[in-house]
Amino acid sequence: MLTPAQHDRSAAVLLGLACGDALGAGYEFAGPLPARTPVSMRGGGGFHWASGEWTDHTAMAVPIAIAASKDRNLAAEAVLDEIVAEWAGWSRSAPYAGIQLGAVLSGTDPTAAASRRMAREQHDRTGRSAGNGSLLRTVPVALACLDDPAALADVARRISELTHVEADAGDACVLFGLALRHAVLEGEIDLRIGLELLPAARRDVWAARLAEAAHKWPAEFPRNGWVVQTLQAASSAIGHTEADAGQLRRGVEAAARGGGDTDAVAGAAGALLAA
Repeated sequence: MLTPAQHDRSAAVLLGLACGDALGAGYEFAGPLPARTPVSMRGGGGFHWASGEWTDHTAMAVPIAIAASKDRNLAAEAVLDEIVAEWAGWSRSAPYAGIQLGAVLSGTDPTAAASRRMAREQHDRTGRSAGNGSLLRTVPVALACLDDPAALADVARRISELTHVEADAGDACVLFGLALRHAVLEGEIDLRIGLELLPAARRDVWAARLAEAAHKWPAEFPRNGWVVQTLQAASSAIGHTEADAGQLRRGVEAAARGGGDTDAVAGAAGALLAA
């Protein structure tokens, strides 16, 4: 059973995701901004977002959150079918659904199996599928699996692989999800907490990546459409802001100023900091 403080932190996580995402949306691909430049939920950007509107990152997390709120088994194929069908319906009228997602959901069979097959085919054609599109969908997964870190890691990877089959994407979702779980339960942020649940051969690689984030600024990760640098930039934004009552706001603002894929970076930072 969660304590009152843990309940508060779990309730805040999705709000932090949505707020960070909406803040970053107006600055996506605008380039790094000076540290003192004011940022706000101005909307606009390349996809003409309304002020305060979240992007595909939060929109795609919503069907997972709804399923989790009904105590559905997020590892069950039938539930994954429903989630993919929701994504497919949403993508037909969405301002932007992501390059990888658009390719994967372009088929006529909106099922989990078809989505995985299309994701694999897309990866085989391009040689890559480690964009950050699956990362923020892990937020509701973490909330659904607070009592079972191994299940969290498994479900996070399963849902990532519906659209992104490269190992880096799944690894990042595992690390992010377990860090969210730790933040909700313990009230502290530690992206290294999930390293032991990665395949042994990739743990040192990820430990080095997270260590790099500790001494670099968000703008020093310009390829942050790649999920590795998304997580590094979010970690950097958190690590370079003072851990006090105002850290949530300053952290997502630092993420938005970092340039590049600011909606994803600020959304990731916001979810962690809100806890």
